[in-house]
Amino acid sequence: MSDSLTCYIYRSSAKADMYVYLLEKDDFDCIPDELKRGFARLDFAMELELHPGRKLAKEDAATVTKNLQSQGFHIQMPSDTTVDELLARIAEENLKESLNNS
Repeated sequence: MSDSLTCYIYRSSAKADMYVYLLEKDDFDCIPDELKRGFARLDFAMELELHPGRKLAKEDAATVTKNLQSQGFHIQMPSDTTVDELLARIAEENLKESLNNS
């Protein structure tokens, strides 16, 4: 059994330096709809082989691997945005959308 894992990385058009790592290429179904809306368009950036000791520019390879294995995706946030800020922005957009549809 190999300790390596192939993942697929997509760049979000919503914000610079926001990336989504997927375990399966083009399998966006594993991402909750609320999160998908926050990414706008996702453009394929690269295929990457993760393995113990792999150095990534902004992420910990062990954390990325754990997230991929447990949920099928990993989100790399821009350094100036936290996950809580992203979720708050998505909730606000959902509220505006539901008010506009009322």
